[in-house]
Amino acid sequence: MFRALQITDATATLRDDVTDDELGDGDVTIDVEYSSLNFKDGLALAGRPGVAKISPLIPGIDLVGTVAASESPDWAVGDHVLVNGWGIGETHNGGLGERARVKGEWLVPLPEAISAKRAAAIGTAGFTAMLAVLALEKGGATDGDLLVTGAAGGVGSVAIALLAKLGHRVVASTGREKEADYLRSLGAAEIIGRIGEPGKPLQSQRWAGAVDSAGGPTLANVLAQTRYGGTVASCGLAQSADLPTTVMPFILRAVTLAGINSVFAPTPLREEAWDRLATDLDLDLLDSMTSTIDLADAIGRADVILAGGVRGRTVVDVHA
Repeated sequence: MFRALQITDATATLRDDVTDDELGDGDVTIDVEYSSLNFKDGLALAGRPGVAKISPLIPGIDLVGTVAASESPDWAVGDHVLVNGWGIGETHNGGLGERARVKGEWLVPLPEAISAKRAAAIGTAGFTAMLAVLALEKGGATDGDLLVTGAAGGVGSVAIALLAKLGHRVVASTGREKEADYLRSLGAAEIIGRIGEPGKPLQSQRWAGAVDSAGGPTLANVLAQTRYGGTVASCGLAQSADLPTTVMPFILRAVTLAGINSVFAPTPLREEAWDRLATDLDLDLLDSMTSTIDLADAIGRADVILAGGVRGRTVVDVHA
């Protein structure tokens, strides 16, 4: 038996008597070392609708650990692996427990340059940020200021660190003025407030590209302010799932809106993103934006992350 958080009928509890028989389908069983706390995990742990699709459910959309048993030809006992997305913590039991069972095709080898704890700190948020950076590079959004909204959150923090290390001038948008020094420490050259009030469909051209995790009027304003030929990577809906905009940024300024889906990204793209994270992310900066909590503390942290009160990344030590 082992410990795991479990959500039943929208109520989260910590159990210490979970068995392998409760883990569900899969051909690889993993001894989990670390998970992390993301916005989706906060929604699930707080009992909000839309994330937990089965009940009971072990939440946690990230996990890092060691293969304990394998029926997959691709993985052997002792392999160090990680999983982001693929429905774990939503439609399949996830990483907020000491054991997990998943499909072998969901796994990515843990990069040698990244420890298990740091890989959990990167997690879905950092993986998503790297996918957004790849989308900006593919769109040619490299010459000019790059905007990051929701800058103090997990995706925003890692995106700033990545873009700054790659030599870009990064502008961070946040509603938390007290985080200005923190954002500058990650590499932001300029800090601005939120741009979440409804605005005109076309505004002064400011951004060569952007990473947006807010959606709603914020994303509409980002699009309206993006320069001709720019690319905006959309990867979240912290403000709203709506997009109150027009076609004008697209047909008059040739702006590209690139959608980022980290859950079902194909394996070659996952491996590319993790290879880039191993080389392009300053791991000391990652440590500076990371806090670690015990498994039992994750339930209480859910409301905090939903209220925008969590800075950077939160690692969950599932054995503590």
